[in-house]
Amino acid sequence: MFLKRLDRYIAKTVLSTTLLVLLVLVGLFLFFTFIEELDEIGKGNYSTYHALNYVFMMTPRRTYEFFPIAALLGSLLGLGLLSNNSELTVMRASGVSIMRIGWSLIKVGLALMVLVILLGESIAPYAEQKAKNMRALAQSGQSALNTRHGLWARDGNNFIHIRRPDVGGQLEEVTFYAFDKEQRLQQLTTASSAFYYDKQWVLEDIAQTHINGNQITGERLTWQERSEFPTPNLINVLTMEPSHLSTPELYRYIDYLQQNNLHAAPYELSFWYRMIYPLTTIVSIFLALPFVFGSLRSVAVGQRILVGTLLGIVFYALNQVMGHSALLYGINPLFSALLPTLLFFMLALLLMRRIF
Repeated sequence: MFLKRLDRYIAKTVLSTTLLVLLVLVGLFLFFTFIEELDEIGKGNYSTYHALNYVFMMTPRRTYEFFPIAALLGSLLGLGLLSNNSELTVMRASGVSIMRIGWSLIKVGLALMVLVILLGESIAPYAEQKAKNMRALAQSGQSALNTRHGLWARDGNNFIHIRRPDVGGQLEEVTFYAFDKEQRLQQLTTASSAFYYDKQWVLEDIAQTHINGNQITGERLTWQERSEFPTPNLINVLTMEPSHLSTPELYRYIDYLQQNNLHAAPYELSFWYRMIYPLTTIVSIFLALPFVFGSLRSVAVGQRILVGTLLGIVFYALNQVMGHSALLYGINPLFSALLPTLLFFMLALLLMRRIF
């Protein structure tokens, strides 16, 4: 009974501090995101309303990304408050071990983590894709839709389908549908590939069908230049990004890319980051213990927050460096995703040894 009450008390304290830290972190990021978006207002139809909507729809993704750091800072702050009020001393005097207090801490962290993962797997991908699509379409003035089956775009009476858009600029399996004012199909053009050159899209290996009443004619062309096309920037933004997919969808998409000998490294990296996300959260919480019971147990709460913030910044920067290195130098995605968490786990173990 005593331990259950202890769990509830620690959970209540750490839960409130973690949520507060998460609110501050996400709020600051969204504020600076909105400041950046002010420079984009006025491009095409992009307005203040679009900017605010964009910032709002990015909230689930940022909540998911910042939770491990918030768990570290929230744990430091919550346990720091208990330590400054001598409540941790009373717990220790009552026979409660440091590891038992740590387990109480991890349980509340795991409960929060489950909620955040559900948010990151369900709402965040949809909201982020919708936000970026809305932003790109408002700025470009074009109409487009990205689906699992490719990119659809509209330019006047022309509809364009790109089966496999590529961020690098090369497009594959492109189809044009040209309609007249009465929405009757006049021309169907398919191209095996397309690339952007001198402000024009150059189509290759073309099959073109002309429909004139009851008469249908066809021809094949080696190449053709087309101007009615989504801009390269719009295609890049609307291309399926790893963060736009849930983990099961990401796994299936990686399998599709590998089977077709396409570049899958960014998607593999994102997949492994998600797989080790629970471990990262637990390590972040575990790392708070030595800073409360160890050499920093007598310092002010503000100093603990500073230490936690610096650790969070280092962890975030290390993740970014390893991620870019994996893509640039071909490092194994699993190793790149796991290394920062392993280093911080080793740091936590090293600091914990000094306590016992």
